[in-house]
Amino acid sequence: MKLLLDTHVFLWWRERNSRLREEAIRSISGADQVFISVASAWEVAIKVALGKLTIPGPIEHAIEHSRFKKLLVTFRDAAAVADLPLHHSDPFDRMLIAQAQSESLTLVTHDQNFKAYGIPIVWT
Repeated sequence: MKLLLDTHVFLWWRERNSRLREEAIRSISGADQVFISVASAWEVAIKVALGKLTIPGPIEHAIEHSRFKKLLVTFRDAAAVADLPLHHSDPFDRMLIAQAQSESLTLVTHDQNFKAYGIPIVWT
């Protein structure tokens, strides 16, 4: 299985947060590949700059330390966002949905709004 972690899931994974359910932990641990989108790094950077989040170093180092793979945002991904129904208004989440669709990835999230897109999901 190939997974794409929602931003909060990656942060929960790194801090071993108890909100991450056992099923999600098993799925992430047993996945063939786990991806973190550059969109998540962008989202984290904005939240850090606004003082809404603190992290113990660059997110890129955290991704490498976790042995997850970086998923770049392509022009095709950006164009695919325009075709998504407006079930969700968060631009970062919309990008993750577009990437999950275009790359045939299962999204790991806690966000119930993702359900409306019909993509494979592992719930946290």
